[in-house]
Amino acid sequence: MPPLPILSHFLKGFCIVRRNKISIYVHFVWTTWDRLPLITPEMETRLYRNISASAISLGCKVLAINGDRDHVHVFLALPSTVSIAKLVKKMKGTSSHFVNDQLHPPAHFKWQGYYGAFSVSRWDVQKIIAYINAQKEHHANDDLWAEFEEAYVTD
Repeated sequence: MPPLPILSHFLKGFCIVRRNKISIYVHFVWTTWDRLPLITPEMETRLYRNISASAISLGCKVLAINGDRDHVHVFLALPSTVSIAKLVKKMKGTSSHFVNDQLHPPAHFKWQGYYGAFSVSRWDVQKIIAYINAQKEHHANDDLWAEFEEAYVTD
């Protein structure tokens, strides 16, 4: 009987499974509608948890999430099975619905239609995590990385 295609190799009683090695890191940023300061300190933790849960449900590994009153940054490892557009649609759609239905903000909450998505080298992962974790300090000190604060381009 001919051998089956090699999916795994048995070596001294151990099964070594071969699989693709994927390292896709993406830094996302998007804003509230008209950049209104809709993200309050009281809702931040629950909002970020909801966004993270949406990403995790699609197989992503969330590395950092933070923001300011009018925008959010999400940094994650993206699996090969999910498109950027599908992921952003789920994170933004689920979270805006969650805020309006569960957190009951004083004004209708919604995200702007656009977003930024930036590929990140695996050698810069810790640098991006640190930048996102210190968002409030960066904004307070006007010490921003301009490219990573952009959620859209104009022609």
